[in-house]
Amino acid sequence: MSLDAKRTARTVLQTGVGVAVALPGIVAASGIPAALPWVAGALAVAGGFARVMALPSVQSLLPSWLRTDIAGR
Repeated sequence: MSLDAKRTARTVLQTGVGVAVALPGIVAASGIPAALPWVAGALAVAGGFARVMALPSVQSLLPSWLRTDIAGR
C-alpha cells in the first residue's frame, strides 16, 4: 500500500472517530447553530486522534497498512 493510500485511510479513520463522538449531538440539534459546538468537538477529537496516531509508540501498535513512519516500511 502506498504512503498516500495509508494517509488517506488514517484520515478517514480519524475523522470517523471524531464524527462518531459528535453524532448524538448532531442528531439532537435542530439547526446548524445548535450543532456548531458538536462539529467543533468532532474536529477537536479527530485532530487529537491524528496527533496520537502519529506518535512512534502508537505507530508500532498499528497494523502495517496504517503505519506511515519510514521505519515501519
